[in-house]
Amino acid sequence: MTDFISRRLFLSLLGSTAATAACAAPPTESLRPSVRGAEHAKKAIKGADAIVDAAQLNGQVVFAVADATTGQKLEGGNAKVGTPPASVAKAITALYAMNVLGSGHRFSSQLVATGSVSGGVVSGDLIFVGGGDPTLDTNGLAAMVVSLKERGIREVRGGFKVAEGALPYVKTIDRDQPDHVGYSPAISGVALNYNRVHFEWRRSGGAYNVAMDARSDRLRPTVYVTKMQIVDRSAPVYGYRDGGNSDDWTVARSALGGSGSRWLPVRKPALYVGDVFQTLARAQGIVLKNPEVVNRAPQGTVLVSRQSDDLRTILRDMLRFSTNITAEMVGMAATAKRTGRVPSGLKASASEMNRWAGESLGTSNLRLVDHSGLGSASKITADDMVQALLKTYDSNALRPILKSFPMRDANRRLIKDHPIQVDAKTGTLNFVSGLGGYMTAPNGRVLAFAIFAADEATRSRISKAERESPQGGRSWNRRAKAMQQQLIERWGAVYGA
Repeated sequence: MTDFISRRLFLSLLGSTAATAACAAPPTESLRPSVRGAEHAKKAIKGADAIVDAAQLNGQVVFAVADATTGQKLEGGNAKVGTPPASVAKAITALYAMNVLGSGHRFSSQLVATGSVSGGVVSGDLIFVGGGDPTLDTNGLAAMVVSLKERGIREVRGGFKVAEGALPYVKTIDRDQPDHVGYSPAISGVALNYNRVHFEWRRSGGAYNVAMDARSDRLRPTVYVTKMQIVDRSAPVYGYRDGGNSDDWTVARSALGGSGSRWLPVRKPALYVGDVFQTLARAQGIVLKNPEVVNRAPQGTVLVSRQSDDLRTILRDMLRFSTNITAEMVGMAATAKRTGRVPSGLKASASEMNRWAGESLGTSNLRLVDHSGLGSASKITADDMVQALLKTYDSNALRPILKSFPMRDANRRLIKDHPIQVDAKTGTLNFVSGLGGYMTAPNGRVLAFAIFAADEATRSRISKAERESPQGGRSWNRRAKAMQQQLIERWGAVYGA
């Protein structure tokens, strides 16, 4: 028997129900063997416990499913046990940010001048003021430079400063992650290209040409505050050192090969923004002094203001691409507004979000330590996740911005026209896998569900150097995802066929 519930089984469930109804009238001819009803077909479906056992994930597997309209709980396993949610936590963050900031909220980045502005000359300082926009890219920064030139600005006699104090500075989202992974960059009130820098190398003869840039689809300005040195060693592949006013990286020559590239995290986001802005301004004929980082901008004249997309669009993209820095920045921005003060860090902001979830969503045991789910110390129960989904179902706040979850066959090939539609948020860490959202069963019934699996004992034994791709991690994750789909197909057949 295949591990996945087939389309034929769905049809047999529907057909057996119809046949049972047709046989309800008194017979007019001799009796024939009766058609077995839908309940008999349902008995052929593998039970939830059997599905979980077959996955052989070790650790803990928890799940819950409920009718989204009535709130009736249909099935659960260890549903009150807290497990790491990974990126499923971003769904809670999205609800928090929309509730506190509003779906139409836009983040603003500004260029402010101190002193007089006359004849195209700024007598004082030019200050880039970050407003917590997690989506600003090099194209957007270049557009601000162009707008500055269109204002007639040609000279700045004072200094050039970057104010990053709209949000607290955090060196890395999760200190347990390897230094070089781009998904755990620094955070502050400014961000550029999700606080990542592009490292590219190409061998020419016996030497390598190395480039560090802040590339977009149109521009590739060189970055000077992030430096790379090739060294002769076998391991580690990457090394990082705080150079004070620079991010200093090394890379093992033996790992480079002929050519390649990757995105590295930025640890000094304000200097990074200032560095790239200075280069773009120079290209427009505006020469600026080297950037200086400040916490708060003084009063001055706003010369340029750039608005982000509306928050709902930002969150939709965050859920689709699972961008950690977006979750952390919008989460802390929501906390700053809710409390009236800038939070001290990620954990403090997440604690405020936990309190909000208890008050607004009815969760009882939410223990998140950040807004992205990257920190494995975060814990959520399947019951709490389903409770949050049920609470927001009628408002339709979350479901339209969740990503459609593709259903696959036993060989992981996409199944076209699958009878179950799933809109959910996935979550993946080493030996941690989660899925939570809504599923529409074949009969149109909508269910809210959450599935979390975590082998925390195995995860705790992985060295920091191995955490980008640990041995056995991929196969464990494949089994977890297969189990998630089997549970979904079970629920679709048992509760919605």
